[in-house]
Amino acid sequence: MKNIDLIKVTLNDIDHLQKIGKQTFHETFSASNTEENMKKYLDEEFTTEKLTAELNDKNSEFYFATHNNTVIGYLKLNFGPSQTELQDDKALEIERIYVSKEFHGKKVGQLLYEKAIQTAKQTNANYVWLGVWEENQRAIHFYKKNGFVEFDKHIFKLGNDEQTDIMMKLQLKDN
Repeated sequence: MKNIDLIKVTLNDIDHLQKIGKQTFHETFSASNTEENMKKYLDEEFTTEKLTAELNDKNSEFYFATHNNTVIGYLKLNFGPSQTELQDDKALEIERIYVSKEFHGKKVGQLLYEKAIQTAKQTNANYVWLGVWEENQRAIHFYKKNGFVEFDKHIFKLGNDEQTDIMMKLQLKDN
């Protein structure tokens, strides 16, 4: 798809981040989860306070994918101590890649993914890792297609529901 811009998110963009975050998470997971668990998760994870803290974290970066000045997706990366699990100084975590449903299949996710890999190489990371819900076959296929392999599992809490995420890794260079 043409005319997609990737823009680093700043505190001034917090309203757009909150909106696209809630929208894309809901679109992706609402059909497979209870309304109560979705509401609880969205209310807790996308507060202005939480997003402000994440945007102020020097070890995290957000990028928007925009089309005609409209935010259609986003990426969240974590480095070092801000990684959710491994916290390896030689790794980069892709915590989130989400694209608005109407833009699925238009290579927007691939552009965001390529930005993550470019950032990993610029920061001299040995590998990139992420967690993906075991039932999100679309995402698992996407990451496998891009060379990721499974290496572990962890629990992700959505509301009151404990779900299993598959942890996947892409080795960029030898340790």
